[in-house]
Amino acid sequence: MTRQTFLTALAAFSFIAAPAIAQDGGFDHTHAAFTAVLRSQVKNEKVNYAALKASPDALGGYLASLASVKEVAFNGWGKNQRLTFLINLYNAATLKLVVDHYPVKSIKDIGGFLKGPWSQPVVHVFGQTVTLDHIEHDLIRARYDEPRAHFALVCGSIGCPPLRSEAYDAARLNTQLDDQGRTFLATNSKNRVDAKGGVLYLSPIFKWFTKDFTSKSGSVEKFIAPYFNEADKAAILSGRLRIEYTEYDWSLNKQ
Repeated sequence: MTRQTFLTALAAFSFIAAPAIAQDGGFDHTHAAFTAVLRSQVKNEKVNYAALKASPDALGGYLASLASVKEVAFNGWGKNQRLTFLINLYNAATLKLVVDHYPVKSIKDIGGFLKGPWSQPVVHVFGQTVTLDHIEHDLIRARYDEPRAHFALVCGSIGCPPLRSEAYDAARLNTQLDDQGRTFLATNSKNRVDAKGGVLYLSPIFKWFTKDFTSKSGSVEKFIAPYFNEADKAAILSGRLRIEYTEYDWSLNKQ
């Protein structure tokens, strides 16, 4: 390749790439700032809410960076970039909601009977202040058809899936969601197979969002089976197990 040919090709590439870079606005799709918060404040899936309350700037700064993203720029991102943004936003906003009311024994202590924690207008995004319910149901569930998101969204309680000590990263999202599924379904207090007793014990998450899981695979059993070992997988797919739901622990997931 001649020098002139190389320069011509480089110029053409720059012309093609420039709109994407400008549209993206330099946003960090690895969400490294949130990872820094999680690595410092999450240990063994439990959160040091007292420390977060004492030093709120890092979490607040991260949420401010998400709030600064324009909706038009967001809509120009790839699917995994958009979904990762929303999952991390939900989890970070949940942490802040708890921190703002800490100490509490349960996230359900926040708000009132008619307007619980998920109905509080506390999430700043796209120039609006919306609820956690809006992020989960109107955006993530309604637009992305990704049941594994239920393994990633954390409600600040022991009964929910574990909070990772890292943010979700657009480039690794599928791997992280699958890992979340394996970890969550391997937690015996929430999900387990009793082949001898003929029972498949599942978290109430699979009852609350049954349609999300069945829309992908036809049944909850078919959706979760790949996350288990071969013996449990065979039992799950045998059709001989009845489903019973475990008790959901709403105690705060604090250290």
